Amino acid sequence: MTRTETYEERAKELFIDQPANMKLLIVVDKLLTGFDAPPCTYLYIDKSMQDHGLFQAICRTNRLDGDDKEFGHIVDYKGLFPKVENAIAVYTSELDHSAPGPDPEVLLKDRLEVARERLENALETLALICEPVEPPRGELEHIQYFCGNTEIEADLEARAPFRAELYKATASLVRAFANISADLNAAGYSEPEVARIRAKTDHYVKLREVIRLASGEVLDLKAYEADMRHLIDTYIEASEPRTISPFGELSLIELIVKSGIAEAINAQLGGLRGNRDAIAETIENNVRRKIIKEHLADPAFYESMSELLDEVIKLRKANAISYEDYLKRVADVAIRVQAGYSDETPVQLRNSPALRALYSNLTMKSAVDEETASDDARVELALRIDEAVRHVRSDDWRGHLARERSVKRALYDILLDDAEVERIFLIVKAQSEY
Repeated sequence: MTRTETYEERAKELFIDQPANMKLLIVVDKLLTGFDAPPCTYLYIDKSMQDHGLFQAICRTNRLDGDDKEFGHIVDYKGLFPKVENAIAVYTSELDHSAPGPDPEVLLKDRLEVARERLENALETLALICEPVEPPRGELEHIQYFCGNTEIEADLEARAPFRAELYKATASLVRAFANISADLNAAGYSEPEVARIRAKTDHYVKLREVIRLASGEVLDLKAYEADMRHLIDTYIEASEPRTISPFGELSLIELIVKSGIAEAINAQLGGLRGNRDAIAETIENNVRRKIIKEHLADPAFYESMSELLDEVIKLRKANAISYEDYLKRVADVAIRVQAGYSDETPVQLRNSPALRALYSNLTMKSAVDEETASDDARVELALRIDEAVRHVRSDDWRGHLARERSVKRALYDILLDDAEVERIFLIVKAQSEY
């Protein structure tokens, strides 16, 4: 191809496959027909068209692209909308109505009517999702409903569908509000109703953030990028940002480790200030999520951390310790969980998560006899297993039966026990170092 053709093909590929890296295409007499780009959401028309050409052009935005795209937008600079009805009439006159299945008729709907219906449905959906929350339905009650009881290890994961439903419904509300926010009065809302809708939207967006922080979940914001960009561009003016803290991108646990629990609470949980129980449960859920996430890589260590967290939670709920003492203890657990090892872990193993995991999970059964089960012997055994695995493992060995058997054979030569080989193999398999 020529340089021009090569450039155009590359630009189209980016627009279709990487819309975040190719957000805008400006074309002259191109791509109005036969161009399929599901991410395309906006079409700006500055060309006179009619009939099939007009209809095919506006259909460039009608492809769905995941849950975050329900329809496209046409920005008309040529006053073509009166011609759209005629274009649809011409198009539908050629449709085959005799074929089985749904009627292929193309219909026009009132934008404000549909937008109002979507907004009302989004608000009603969120009200139903939050209805089971116990009175007085403050932040703590919402955290307890969507994140569960911090004393029950499985509760956080068990409530994940509730949180996913809340996140999805809030995203739908943000989209619905953005599509009608400039025309609320024209859609038939009075000023008090407009104020109520804005307050409710703000409430649910803030609630989503509270639950996200409380559960320790980091969301992929791609699904909301277009809506957030629209709202920011439309309603917010700001000067260039000024960095006031080097910890802006850190998780709550990382912030506790780097700057201390007081600074972490102030930086990320400032909105919960004064609600000690809500702050406590947010910290506990973040630590619990980290334990659950890393558990397979080092079951023995993270089970001990889970027991330590349970003990701290029980002391807090029984009012057996002061709030300040509680913060010190839970911060200590968070620091250990983030580090991935305890004070008892030998220094020579601390820089390798794989060696730490082998050491903490090797038991007396792993050794030949009780004498060889000492700490020094466990260190030696961990080093031997690490060396053996690194020697026999192949590229992409996980999921490949023959390659996995080679690793197991190397483990058996050291452990001499089939059950122990299977147990340690799962830990080896979970290590990114291998």
